[in-house]
Amino acid sequence: MKRGSLSGAGIGLRIPHVQQILAADETNIPWFEVLADNWLVEGGLNKQMLEAIAERYPLVLHSVGLSLGGLPAIDMDYLAQIRALKESTGALWYSEHASFSGNAGCKVPDLLPLPYTEEAVRHLSRRIIQVQEFMGERILLENVSTYVSCQFNELTEGEFLAAVAKEADCYLLLDINNAYVTAKNLNQDMPAFMEAIPVERVKQIHLAGFHDKGDFLLDAHDHPVDKDVWQEFEHFIAKNGSIPSMIEWDNDLPSLERLLAERDIAAEILQAADDNRLSSEGQTGSRRRSGGDRGIGQCV
Repeated sequence: MKRGSLSGAGIGLRIPHVQQILAADETNIPWFEVLADNWLVEGGLNKQMLEAIAERYPLVLHSVGLSLGGLPAIDMDYLAQIRALKESTGALWYSEHASFSGNAGCKVPDLLPLPYTEEAVRHLSRRIIQVQEFMGERILLENVSTYVSCQFNELTEGEFLAAVAKEADCYLLLDINNAYVTAKNLNQDMPAFMEAIPVERVKQIHLAGFHDKGDFLLDAHDHPVDKDVWQEFEHFIAKNGSIPSMIEWDNDLPSLERLLAERDIAAEILQAADDNRLSSEGQTGSRRRSGGDRGIGQCV
């Protein structure tokens, strides 16, 4: 299994692309995100292909089935499968969503938003701590796209995520497309959301395409990243520095070449941030050396 640090722009690993990736002598993809729910069946060709990918590339795990913010007890059997998959692939971290998926009597195949209240902060934080104790490490918490707001909200979404990350001592996975979809659907302030996010806890970024339904945006993962989402991403990275980022594309899956073209845009933005940082550090170092020489001269 391939381990090490993570940097640059990756993509979500999707089964139709795996054989092409393995057949290539090398690619410019530095890492993949694995949607764990697609790979939890024991054995079979898919599992063998995932193990082959893990031998060549660093991986991170993502899932949608934990219902982290729900009321029923956390499904520890499901979580044990996640932990086993993480150990077998050497994945560097595991992420889930700040959401719930129904209750004990009714499960829905969706990521439902939580109320942004102090009570919900405590509830979600307790469950994250439980998961982290089982996994033996911090997890990443992702913001979801929303289409309705709770009338009992006491916090903004950004404040809620910041409060949970602090209380649970977890990391964040910042989905900029989800944030944009939510801001447009609910007529909210996207810059205010981004400012509220504690950047020191953001360990990964998601980028994806939405489907414009006319009167609302659907987080469909079936289009290229929108130009406005790219703009938000570029602004955030220019301000805060390079953070591992990846393209999610799940529906109407394009060719691997088309997906990599999208990835290349993210890579260029991240590289520009790295270049600017190195340039700034070089200028600072030159000034320090220059100042130091003057000081030595004066001492002599």
